[in-house]
Amino acid sequence: MHVAFAPIYKYELPSGHRFPMEKYELLPIQLLREGVVDQSEFFHPSRLTVDHLTLTHSRAYWQKLEQQDLSRKEIRSIGFPMTGLLVERGRYIAQGTYECAQYADREGISLNIAGGTHHAYADRGEGFCVFNDIAIAARMLLHEGRYRKIMVIDLDVHQGNGTAHIFRGDPGVFTFSMHGLKNYPLRKERSDLDIGLPDHTTDLEYLSELKTQLPRIIDRFRPELVFYQAGVDVLKEDKLGRLDLSLEGCLARDHEVLSLCYSLGIPVVVTMGGGYPDRLTTLIAAHANTFKVAKTLIS
Repeated sequence: MHVAFAPIYKYELPSGHRFPMEKYELLPIQLLREGVVDQSEFFHPSRLTVDHLTLTHSRAYWQKLEQQDLSRKEIRSIGFPMTGLLVERGRYIAQGTYECAQYADREGISLNIAGGTHHAYADRGEGFCVFNDIAIAARMLLHEGRYRKIMVIDLDVHQGNGTAHIFRGDPGVFTFSMHGLKNYPLRKERSDLDIGLPDHTTDLEYLSELKTQLPRIIDRFRPELVFYQAGVDVLKEDKLGRLDLSLEGCLARDHEVLSLCYSLGIPVVVTMGGGYPDRLTTLIAAHANTFKVAKTLIS
């Protein structure tokens, strides 16, 4: 099982910032400690080229990022203090999601320690997302003719608004987002299928909906590749989530997606997405569970 691990730059966020950057350093350590993966299974992606980046993002947006010339409003919308290192890291993460597709094609499943930055639009970033790595990777693969039909399964608690907008009207990509109905973003885009869940949705309700919808849309669209955004902010403990899933429910969610795709011979690229619980140990455990499911299936 191959796992993309983009270089980590020491990027200090202001005190009290809600985004847990530590998880990108701690998750690989935890996976190695538990024997889920070994060192040889990690790979370091190359840097995304500008030509590949601008297959998805506008050149004007890229030039603003390159020159660090975003307005205060644009920076606030992204949610991070803007630096060149943040932009640079985003290029490695997006390339990692793309390169995972090559491994998934051979092994069935490949995972990115980061990624799932689904709020970024073609011309702007939002919600802790500078580049949309899934959209970039999917657009590159379609452009190369390697795949004709790609599905995005987005189970982060927040709707994948940027991804939905980028691929609206594109017959080569089916976007499916199951998210909190009243959660961010307040203004939702239209995916090919949106399932908006009420606050405090439980394991039983969540899994019942997923088991109803997922086989149906896969059978109808018949994707050749799946990108799975496996955000763990669906957990009851999550500060921004508003749903009531347990760790066991989140694990069952991952198993439902990955086992179905794997049994049908559909390669899956998994990205980590969001997660904002009070306890960092809960966050790492939830993300590690996704890797454990994948490892069990392909071993």
